[in-house]
Amino acid sequence: MTKKLPISVLVQTKNEERGIADCLSGLSDFAEIIVVDSNSTDNTVGIVRELGFAVENFDWDGRYPKKKQWQLDNLVTKYKWILFIDADETPTNELVSELWKRCDELESGRFSAYDIELDYVFAGKQLQYGHRVVKRALVQRGEVSFPVINDLNAPGMGELEGHYQPVSKGDVAALKGRIRHDDKDPVHTWFERHNKYSEWEAYLRTHPSVKKDAAARRSVQGRLFDKVPLKPLVFFLYAYLIRGGFRDGRAGFDYAFALSSYYWQIGMKVRELERQNAVN
Repeated sequence: MTKKLPISVLVQTKNEERGIADCLSGLSDFAEIIVVDSNSTDNTVGIVRELGFAVENFDWDGRYPKKKQWQLDNLVTKYKWILFIDADETPTNELVSELWKRCDELESGRFSAYDIELDYVFAGKQLQYGHRVVKRALVQRGEVSFPVINDLNAPGMGELEGHYQPVSKGDVAALKGRIRHDDKDPVHTWFERHNKYSEWEAYLRTHPSVKKDAAARRSVQGRLFDKVPLKPLVFFLYAYLIRGGFRDGRAGFDYAFALSSYYWQIGMKVRELERQNAVN
């Protein structure tokens, strides 16, 4: 029997029939794979079962815990190390090789979690430069938890944890290998998602009951960026020029401009909510 990485992969799905087969085909080195579906109305679950993988359904009750923390609290896995993967993500060969080399380190429990960078595909091209997303995607059960903030009335996120890293009890390391993020959906879905995310971000920045707690959960870089004026322009210059996004051609420009527009959306919605609060 072929030896596998002693890691349980939890794959997040909701209406992911376009990309779920590609995602699962890239997880052959891992010893356990569980798809955690959120009441998909397309053929996601049928494809997963046809390929022979286990499926658990998550039916959100509108309260905490949200989806990923619920999995840590309720799913029985064979291994203590959990890799959270979205249906449009696949570990690169470099990441898999690095995990094999770190097996003894994983077993020792020296670290409680690992941060992993994404190789982002945008407008049909894998980006090599520009802004890079980092996710705390590999975690040890019992050693991390996702923060609880008072955002249940906020629009935009719903069952998913917000844009926060899980909090770790122990040390966190960074892996050199990356996760490839390749969304198979049409580009308009990217803008639809980020329109929702910007509503959530604006809510957090304007409601006293959650504003302080939300700010405390951001990284040091995030808190510093919050204080920067003209965020859309600053981010574009950072991603496109300083981080070399221009070297990715038109896709690099599109990605930098799209994310800059996301920060512009947040700012517009914050100012609108502040005006409404002043009137009320």
